[in-house]
Amino acid sequence: MTQPAFGSYLSSLRESTPLIHCITNYVAMNSTANVLLAAGASPAMLHATQEVAEFTQLADALSVNIGTLSPPWVEAMQLATETAHNQGTPWVLDPVAVGATRYRQTVCADLLAHRPSVIRGNASEILALNGLAHQGRGVDSTAATEDALAAAMALAEQHGCVVAMTGEQDVITDGHQHYTINGGHPLMPRVTTLGCGLSALVAAFVAVTPGEPLLATSAAVACFALAGQRAGEAAAGPGSFYVAFLDTLYQLTPEDLSHFTQQEVTHAA
Repeated sequence: MTQPAFGSYLSSLRESTPLIHCITNYVAMNSTANVLLAAGASPAMLHATQEVAEFTQLADALSVNIGTLSPPWVEAMQLATETAHNQGTPWVLDPVAVGATRYRQTVCADLLAHRPSVIRGNASEILALNGLAHQGRGVDSTAATEDALAAAMALAEQHGCVVAMTGEQDVITDGHQHYTINGGHPLMPRVTTLGCGLSALVAAFVAVTPGEPLLATSAAVACFALAGQRAGEAAAGPGSFYVAFLDTLYQLTPEDLSHFTQQEVTHAA
């Protein structure tokens, strides 16, 4: 199958500068905002229950990350995702360490009722979210991506959404076909919250290409993989990698992304 020209999605993002409402964790706020700004989107970090529903109506997309849960934030997440669902605003669920506690599982189950456009997580999180008996270790993945592919496809089909399962190899599926994307760099897991930033970037790409969540999500993941690959070539360690990653993401051109060939598309059997 012909590989898609992902660069057109990056062009659309930079032409539109979508406003992305992020309800994310304390650790990730600053870095997620930096990722969105470097890519060309506009971040907003609001979580007060008094304003999240109103602001969700103004945003082009919503990204919800459950990393540091507390009851007020959970209420805000429920209000925002319900509003997004009712308004037809695309939203992304990042189910951080969902397999670790019953509270996280309950919260995610409630959020899933509001029909996310995309779920972005590692293999352990996707397995746990799909209801399989697999416990993740914190935010790290303890399951191989290939072992969770069936769970990702089932989860996507069950909830009518796209599932982006990221790790050493990234898989993006709508339950019927999937893209496999290689790239990135071994230093990426050494920098906290990059995955959180990716979820927000997925929301930005989906926001500017209505009706194409599978391709838009794949383009966002490919963008991250290529930026990580290039940043790793110049970095001496995690600190310099993060700076190089933001610079590379900012400098990335649509042509760069379209010529990125470490991807393939596969139809489900």
